[in-house]
Amino acid sequence: MSSAKSIPSRKTSGWNLASSFASGSPIAQEILARDIAEDSEDEVVADDDFLDGEGSDNSSDGGPVLYKQPSGVAYDYRRPSMLPEVINEPVLTREERKKSRDAERSLLRDNHLIPPKHAPEERRGFWSVLYRRLFSTKVRKSPGDEEVPRITIGPSEYSPLLANADHPSVLDGEHLNAQWEAAVASGAIETTWRRETKTIATYSRSLIITFLLQYSINIASIFTVGRIGKIELGAVSLGTMTANICCFAPMQGLATSLDTLCSQAYGSGHKHLVGLQLQRMTYFLWLLTLPVAILFFFAEDILRLIVLEPRSAELAGLYLRVVIIGVPGFAAFESGKRFVQSQGLFQATTYVLLIAAPINIFVNWLLVWHFEFGFIGAPIAVAFTQNLMPVLLLLYVCFVDGSQCWGGFTKRALSNWGPMIWLALPGMIMVEAEWLAFEILTLVSSRLGTSYLAAQSILVTITSTTYMVPFPVSVAASTRVANLIGAKLVGAAKTSAKVAFFAGCLIGLFNLTMLASLRFKLPHLFTDDQEVISIVATVLPLCAVMQIFDGLAVVAHGLLRGIGKQSFGGYANILAYYLVALPIAFVAAFPLGLNLVGLHLGTTIGLVLVASVEYWYIYVSDWDKVVHEAESRNMAG
Repeated sequence: MSSAKSIPSRKTSGWNLASSFASGSPIAQEILARDIAEDSEDEVVADDDFLDGEGSDNSSDGGPVLYKQPSGVAYDYRRPSMLPEVINEPVLTREERKKSRDAERSLLRDNHLIPPKHAPEERRGFWSVLYRRLFSTKVRKSPGDEEVPRITIGPSEYSPLLANADHPSVLDGEHLNAQWEAAVASGAIETTWRRETKTIATYSRSLIITFLLQYSINIASIFTVGRIGKIELGAVSLGTMTANICCFAPMQGLATSLDTLCSQAYGSGHKHLVGLQLQRMTYFLWLLTLPVAILFFFAEDILRLIVLEPRSAELAGLYLRVVIIGVPGFAAFESGKRFVQSQGLFQATTYVLLIAAPINIFVNWLLVWHFEFGFIGAPIAVAFTQNLMPVLLLLYVCFVDGSQCWGGFTKRALSNWGPMIWLALPGMIMVEAEWLAFEILTLVSSRLGTSYLAAQSILVTITSTTYMVPFPVSVAASTRVANLIGAKLVGAAKTSAKVAFFAGCLIGLFNLTMLASLRFKLPHLFTDDQEVISIVATVLPLCAVMQIFDGLAVVAHGLLRGIGKQSFGGYANILAYYLVALPIAFVAAFPLGLNLVGLHLGTTIGLVLVASVEYWYIYVSDWDKVVHEAESRNMAG
């Protein structure tokens, strides 16, 4: 299994969002070893050699890793973000290694340690000079700064035949590693806020689009049904919440184990084992569909015991009975998403959503309004879209990329489930806890009456949509800080963390301004009921203030993941939300009679507490010790 050895663990960055879910990764190694032992084909595909666009990096040394795609992301809103400690590091894909090389070269150029990519202009105009001063990512060097010797680039079997001798911008893997090690050892690698802003923005922009597209599948039914009436608006939110807690969140959590299993199978060189892991998880989730279907079928009777309004419980139960049809598709898509991501095909799900999300909006309108199906049209549209997405992903794998990891259907997928389930359970508990803290507020709001339940549906939709901006930035910041820590660049990691903090502040201020200025406009997008509109307009100013702390808190979660201290974030979230925020929300809503204002007041206090505690912990943490812990973990890996 030479390909697994081609990336020395001592130099890989210590964290990746995919491994953040892998609390039981030794179990993953056991599963992989068992599968390889049973594998008669013994297909090992070497992945050592590749071209990165600037030269050939055919070195056995993988080099420091400065690029990691956040492949473990589950595309839904999740609060609070509680992630377990990282145990070991998943392997790098070909695309990740290529982008890592590009990132290394870029930082070396910024620090004037290798020649520029392009020959400098002899004369620069005014606008060119102004642009460089404002946006250049290069580190400004003082005349007295000590220079790190550049590595002389001699010809090798991988050197381009027509390289420009005056501006040799090409470094092969061996020379790049040597120059990088010399620069890191002398402390010559620095970064600028411009570089980190550009990097975080690049990492997060596609994620923002993806998150918004995925969430649009959930909120499309709220938009279309809201115009029917406030009872229907509250019922669709109640049905969605119940489906999330009882089905979608647990399945999503169980599927996160594939972030580890598929990545390690891919890195072992036995690429067809990635398809084996996909089959196992899909079959397992489909088996769980049976008890879920029974629960959803009788959900109306259960909801009648909780919800005061019988009609809301009836419609929510109808929603759940129809959504049962889409559960197998959801399970297949969650598994398939990890299948393509483990191969570095991170845009596959984005392409699927670019097609599925507009179709979902159209089908909602078509069924609810054009064909006049009314309320039942919304869950039909959701079920249709959930079954459409795995079909689109399958077409992508068959006709675009990803089929190389499919080894065909096999009976082995029906065995070795025990370790897989044991590995998946921590992820399920984690995601379930994340969803439950906020979804429970929707359930409680139903006790206040139909109008308040409808208003809560609108408020949750608005605040969850605004959450789609800082959360991807948090993921990007986590990725970047982890990469810099893994490369032993403490100063650069701190600079990146500061940029992420200010990004969270700016996003929070933007969301605050938008919600506060549109407090009377936004409710009209969902409903025409004046009572519901009045309640939403009353609570929105508090939700607007909450945006600042929401943005800061989610960025803090990302920074804690980046320095490998996410367990502290998990404890802080549990204490803040379940022991402080929710009790305050209940007391303020009911005994004090503040209703929805009270519920969201408790949430806001929880966010303030979480953000304050986590930033304090990040500030007092010994980042040099974090680097040593990363190095020790990588060497142990």
